[in-house]
Amino acid sequence: MTLNVALQMDPIEHVSVDADSTFRIGIEAQARGHRLFQYTVDRLSYDEGRVKAVGRPVSLKAEQGNHVDFGEWQTVDLGRFDVVWLRQDPPFDMGYVTSTHLLDRVSEDVLVVNDPFWVRNCPEKLMVLDFPELTPATLITRDLDLIREFRARHGDIIVKPLYGNGGAAVFHLRPEDPNLSALIEFFGGVNREPVIVQRYLAAVSQGDKRIILVDGEAVGAINRVPAAGEARSNMHVGGRPEKTQLTEREHEICEIIGPTLREKGLLFTGIDVIDGWLTEINVTSPTGLLELERFDGINAAALIWDAIEARLEKRRIRD
Repeated sequence: MTLNVALQMDPIEHVSVDADSTFRIGIEAQARGHRLFQYTVDRLSYDEGRVKAVGRPVSLKAEQGNHVDFGEWQTVDLGRFDVVWLRQDPPFDMGYVTSTHLLDRVSEDVLVVNDPFWVRNCPEKLMVLDFPELTPATLITRDLDLIREFRARHGDIIVKPLYGNGGAAVFHLRPEDPNLSALIEFFGGVNREPVIVQRYLAAVSQGDKRIILVDGEAVGAINRVPAAGEARSNMHVGGRPEKTQLTEREHEICEIIGPTLREKGLLFTGIDVIDGWLTEINVTSPTGLLELERFDGINAAALIWDAIEARLEKRRIRD
């Protein structure tokens, strides 16, 4: 079965073929004979009942700097595709939210991965609130007094933007740190959103595991170790990926959250676990496929496409 696949992503000509999970997904699709079309979210439109995108057919190869060949620019009706990938990088702002609303309009006829309704309703740092027994102590607020009380109860805390990504603007504050008020004033001057505050997990120095789930099933993990002097393990800010295995506790976490992910059409997710505590459920543009493949030989991109093709077959039988 040859599928017409649209990749809604950041400019593909600038990606790293050794690190970009969307590119790996595209390579796997192409290996299966599927046709690829790529566009950026700023070229997505609603036009008199149809959701359109301006982009180009692409042919990919794993050769950095020579990794994409483009066809001619086209305006396409996304309702005529089989699969649309929602894969542009966050931040999860109103532009991102608007794109999910537009893709909702084709999701009855087209398989959008991940399901745009649930991407919109399950932001990474909020979806974990559905599983309080699995998460470290958490506070979401704009109220400085409440944050002070939380720090008094828990000592070291992490403060981060509720809709941020890639480790940007994540702060580790100790009980004696005098910068809390200034930091909250700064966040308040940038936007009107609350911040998320969590009890600091000192074991992050040993790593923050990114566990990859496909259709609610754990398929593998990588450990991301912070650079010296850093509290953040994100690879965007110098975290070092290394080979790891899932613990019994991490399997338990995946078994608890897996059915919810599956029911919501969140086919490709990446959860973050520190010392047995679930800190994020990444549904917008999770990463880690290439690192997992290098360390363990697990082709998670193939497993993702197996799940997509199975869902499409169920739709075909249903219709």
